[in-house]
Amino acid sequence: MAAQTSPPVLGGASPPLLTGAARYRDVSRVLVLVLLLNLLVALAKLAYGFYSGAVSIVSDGFHSLTDTASNVTGLVGVRLAGRPPDTTHPYGHRKFETLASVAIFVFLAIVLVQVLRTALDHLAGGATPEITPAAFVVMAGTIAVNLFVVWYESWSARRLSSELLMADSAHTLSDVYTSVAVLAALIGVKLGYPILDPIAALLVAVFIGRAGYSIAKETSKALADHAVLGEADIRRVVATVPEASGCHEIRTRGTADHIFLDFHLWFPGDMPLDEAHRLSHVVKDKLMDAFPSLRDIVIHIEPDERQAR
Repeated sequence: MAAQTSPPVLGGASPPLLTGAARYRDVSRVLVLVLLLNLLVALAKLAYGFYSGAVSIVSDGFHSLTDTASNVTGLVGVRLAGRPPDTTHPYGHRKFETLASVAIFVFLAIVLVQVLRTALDHLAGGATPEITPAAFVVMAGTIAVNLFVVWYESWSARRLSSELLMADSAHTLSDVYTSVAVLAALIGVKLGYPILDPIAALLVAVFIGRAGYSIAKETSKALADHAVLGEADIRRVVATVPEASGCHEIRTRGTADHIFLDFHLWFPGDMPLDEAHRLSHVVKDKLMDAFPSLRDIVIHIEPDERQAR
């Protein structure tokens, strides 16, 4: 049976989470603002990196540039994911948002290869970069912008229950780590250790790889229909309806904000069908109240086989 949901609510006095079209509009607004900030950060790093010849800053700039590409991909994914269910997509288009997160991973992988290649070339022999006070101003300023983006996207991801925003904030957080490493390397170069420049670029590659692994791990759960809710939690809610004997064959899939559930519900064998059907709706309503992220519940009614033994 299909079920309608009410907006999920966080604890305390927090405002209700948005769902449907309103949620996707809010996710899009977040991505547009973050896109502009990431573009500013990337251009600042690349401009100074090419001017000074610092491969660590150039690598960090390319890393930041993938943030903007990820934001564009995310906007496309959110627009597709916001479409309502139709005849060809009866479960909705929610997985397009997850696919957009996969695209972020692809961008990271491409940049990882480029950063490694450039860093190894400079380790084999390269010119000493020209480090001026402007380098420290650029890096400190971009770190400050990235810290704001991480906070804003993480807060928005929790409010909107969006793995896309959470994945993108993780990507941006890796920018903060790499920028700090680059800043430290620039200090070393200024003190007379130019080899620290390509070494910092290699460290950038490590952070990129780590962020990519984290994103791939989370998105693969949704794409592989990993269980979203625990069976014990479902049984606990079913047990609050005393007429129900229990349940089994519990299956859940989807994402944190968009969950599908189906299971077999037991009733005494001598219970009239219309009464069992009525009680199944009681069970459904209790489940929807307990788990507001449920989008659809399919309940198969069957007699309690244990009573026949």
